[in-house]
Amino acid sequence: MTITWVAVVVAAVVAIVAVGYFATRQQRRRRLQERFGPEYERAVQERESRREAEQDLREREQRHARLDIKDLAPETRSMYAKKWTEVQERFVDAPGFAVTEADHLVTSVMSDRGYPTEGFEQQVADLSVAHGATLDHYRAAHEISSRAARQEASTEELRQAMVHYRALFEELLGAEPAARVDGTGERRAAGRPDVAAERAREHTAVTPEGRGAERDGQRG
Repeated sequence: MTITWVAVVVAAVVAIVAVGYFATRQQRRRRLQERFGPEYERAVQERESRREAEQDLREREQRHARLDIKDLAPETRSMYAKKWTEVQERFVDAPGFAVTEADHLVTSVMSDRGYPTEGFEQQVADLSVAHGATLDHYRAAHEISSRAARQEASTEELRQAMVHYRALFEELLGAEPAARVDGTGERRAAGRPDVAAERAREHTAVTPEGRGAERDGQRG
């Protein structure tokens, strides 16, 4: 009987430990999913196993914790917001150049916030810890920008690149509204790609060719 009870107790302890381990693992998984958002599933798809993906995400967190990430001063946010407005307005006459400037502006904000900027993949990994929700925008913008450098992107694609860059740009600026205030003092809602898209469309609705035709019509 004693041996039987010992076996029962051991089995119960093992079951409790197993349940505790499973619960802890599930809790850690939920925390990673909440923190990284869509980046969690992307990591799982890119790795050979979920465990490997989660290990990679934890390593990103550890690296991010060692970075000196800081908020921008209000005057710096205002300066960047003004620069973005200027870049966006230049899109009408030089869309390819404006997209390149937008890319440089995003990188500059990253640097001022304390993010390393060497290598796109490392940038994405570092940003994913705090900005996972907008990284798909950054990837899309980077892909279009790369094709634009080879003269392989249409004006509409360049317009979309501006919208994508803006999503991350505004999030990186952070703190209330300098990220949302342009030269007119207009405030826009945070985290709203549809608002950004509409704003970009207002600035970019006329292509360089269209402007020429409009001027010709005015002269006529």
